[in-house]
Amino acid sequence: MKHSTGQGMSQDPQTSQLRREANELVRWESCRELWTLREGVVYLNHGAFGPSPRVVIDEQQRWRERLESEPAEFYVRHLLDEIERVTKRLGQFVGTSGDNLILVDNATAAMNIIAASVPLAAGDEVLLSDHDYGAVRRLWSILCDRYCARLVVVPINTPLTSAEAIVDAYLAHVTPRTKLAIISHVTSPTALVLPVERICRALRAREITVCVDGPHALAMQPLEIDNLDCDFYTASCHKWLCAPFGTGFLYAHPRVQPQVRPMLLSWGTPPEGEQGNWRDEFIWLGTRDPSANLSIPAAIEFIEQLGLERFRERTHAVAQYARNHLVELTGEPALSPDDSQWYGSMVAIPLPPGPVRELQDALWLEAGIEVPVTEWNEQRLLRVSCHAYTQEAEIDQLAGALEAILPRLTTN
Repeated sequence: MKHSTGQGMSQDPQTSQLRREANELVRWESCRELWTLREGVVYLNHGAFGPSPRVVIDEQQRWRERLESEPAEFYVRHLLDEIERVTKRLGQFVGTSGDNLILVDNATAAMNIIAASVPLAAGDEVLLSDHDYGAVRRLWSILCDRYCARLVVVPINTPLTSAEAIVDAYLAHVTPRTKLAIISHVTSPTALVLPVERICRALRAREITVCVDGPHALAMQPLEIDNLDCDFYTASCHKWLCAPFGTGFLYAHPRVQPQVRPMLLSWGTPPEGEQGNWRDEFIWLGTRDPSANLSIPAAIEFIEQLGLERFRERTHAVAQYARNHLVELTGEPALSPDDSQWYGSMVAIPLPPGPVRELQDALWLEAGIEVPVTEWNEQRLLRVSCHAYTQEAEIDQLAGALEAILPRLTTN
């Protein structure tokens, strides 16, 4: 099976030409009109809570209305086919077969399924880095404590220097007891793009089960899951892809699909008289609203109409604008070289030491700027997310607000 390069389904020349012409008409300065963002808010937190554009909101409402008009017909006669349609389309977008995907609420739900499917024994080791998402680290820390296993945290020093150094950092912590390795495709606290294909290849060569945690990579980065040869890939679709909240997927390689277990048990959905497959236990988990996940294809179509490569180039350019201005303002060293190899549509800026929550609140209350301030490895970071609607003028507003607020919220 030949997969796309993240551009979606193949199209005839006329359709491709029409899409190219539509892309030429995109005006980034007017993109905000495609969302329902509140007037007066500078929204630089898409990486945490990415709002859907109007067309996706409308699509979800159409699914809700169709469901409510005849629920029994929808659930009994149509839902399975619609889920199959979504996973097939999503698989084309991320470079794998839809048979390798299940729809879940978010990457956290996917990671918990992996936790239920990879049994730990006393002495086993789970490998992750100090750049990984806090909730992921907490989950595996709890499980390691429960089963007398060991959580091994790989330090990845900043500023980043080379892909080889990152691969070597992981390999230096591999032992014969390493049961599972978790790799962030795009790190959450530090907004760095890791060389996941090279890391996966090195770990798989040692027969280690590998999970790529990718909620920030979907749409932001080119993605061909089959090329990674990872065992699992988790993602949230509500971030850079702009699908509704409560959408995500879990990829499982065919070699591990027989061991995947659900967190919830219900009827399962094997066709009558046929043997079920690994996905069946995840399709019917009781009566729930499927409208969010059924709207994923509309989000894919939206981002493709913007033009995936143009979207990535544009959002990286705005993130780069933010990086350069804010690093100059703070005087703190950047976390990586200034290169799209290391960061995409989101960038984390080191700040001088000081309170975290107070600064985030001040930016919101005094300047109407929604942007997260966090602490990572005893370092205060400001993480700026740039989507299609983000303008350089908003970055200027952020810089001005920081210049005014930082002096009183910095610890000498």
